Amino acid sequence: MLSSRLPKDLSPSPFFAELENAKAEARKDALAGELSFIDMTVSSPVKAGLPIDLDAAVDDGRGSFGCWNPDAAGWKSAREAVVEYYRERGGNFTAGQIILTASTSEAYSVLFKTFCDPGDVILTPMPGYPLLDTLAQLEHLECAPYFLQLRRENARKLTDLKRGAERRSAPAEANAFRFVLDSDSLLAAPEKAKVLLLVSPHNPTGHCVSREEWNLAVRFCEENDMILVVDEVFGDYGFSNKVSRTWKYVLDERTLAGSLQTRGERNMWDAGGNDFVNLPENGPKCPIFWLNGLSKAVGSPQLKLGWMAFYAPREKFEEIRAALEFVEDAYLSVSAPAQALGMSLLPKASAYEAQVMERLLANWQTLREAFPSKYCPEVLGGWYAVVRLGEDDEEITLRLLKEKHVLVQPGFFFDFDEDGWVVISLLQEPALFKEAVRRMADR
Repeated sequence: MLSSRLPKDLSPSPFFAELENAKAEARKDALAGELSFIDMTVSSPVKAGLPIDLDAAVDDGRGSFGCWNPDAAGWKSAREAVVEYYRERGGNFTAGQIILTASTSEAYSVLFKTFCDPGDVILTPMPGYPLLDTLAQLEHLECAPYFLQLRRENARKLTDLKRGAERRSAPAEANAFRFVLDSDSLLAAPEKAKVLLLVSPHNPTGHCVSREEWNLAVRFCEENDMILVVDEVFGDYGFSNKVSRTWKYVLDERTLAGSLQTRGERNMWDAGGNDFVNLPENGPKCPIFWLNGLSKAVGSPQLKLGWMAFYAPREKFEEIRAALEFVEDAYLSVSAPAQALGMSLLPKASAYEAQVMERLLANWQTLREAFPSKYCPEVLGGWYAVVRLGEDDEEITLRLLKEKHVLVQPGFFFDFDEDGWVVISLLQEPALFKEAVRRMADR
């Protein structure tokens, strides 16, 4: 009776059933005055004591909550707010390059519907976030992995990383190990591969795509007639000056100052009707999509507003935009309140991100002081870190919870290729984070 899109067995695995029971016991013990329970998996700023003030945004946008102005791409005024968000960060998109969605997950769904047929393949990073496999499966698509490898940096790179860390007030001791893209693993891509998905900063390893890795990924997509999708929901939380937002690798930062004069520059192209978009004349030959949203930019996943910003070769741009809007028009899922709140909140994103960044860096410092770099690889950005504790990851996850009342995520959940990894969030309140790390190190 049920669709073949769904897993055959929807019941929790024995491990996760045991984990839920252990969580309930740990919380019960904490309430009874025993060892406190610390959740090191918290992924929502709202739950980590970092909510953004919504009162003013609601007051500003309330007058638009009852509006019904359907636009497949989203209100132009809301898309202009996204454009300004990028402009403040050195980005040069125009409203014609922004498509609003109800979430990043929905953006994936729109892209899969637009570019893929049942049975096509999405290339996803391993280790990686399991939701990506689920989203592909729900569209009758398959996932094939490429790999992130743990590598030791040479002395020169270590010096460069240390200098970059000092500039960002990150931990002064540069790490000897970090994850990098294994470009050779892309060569094993199946023939029906249609999409290469990069996550930068990556969940959970903290890897960020370097310019060299970016050039390799673009060339691979060009040679194999694929589209490139970059999930950059953690893009505002980068720890190192050695990497950049990947759209800076494509779009010339010197264009689009917002004046008529810039429209004559070589990157600005009239898509028709005086609709200028920033498409470098000799840019990549593959379409590229950057996904983001209010979930991380202002710590508000509950508002359900995401977007995709995109680049395409000039000869393909209008066809692609029309196809995306066709799919979007079938659902019109972005609500008026979400768009109105987005317009009010995005100008406050930089101040909010600075607050979150302060906590991330403090917790990262705590973690690095507790574990040698060999067991705690360099985090270049994002909200997560990984630690190798050298035991079976299911066993150590359950033992930390039962004995230390510390909840972490096991590495197998993210498809690590070896045992012993656990994943933790850097969002937790610093005093609780420090106590949890102490318990982990003293296991």
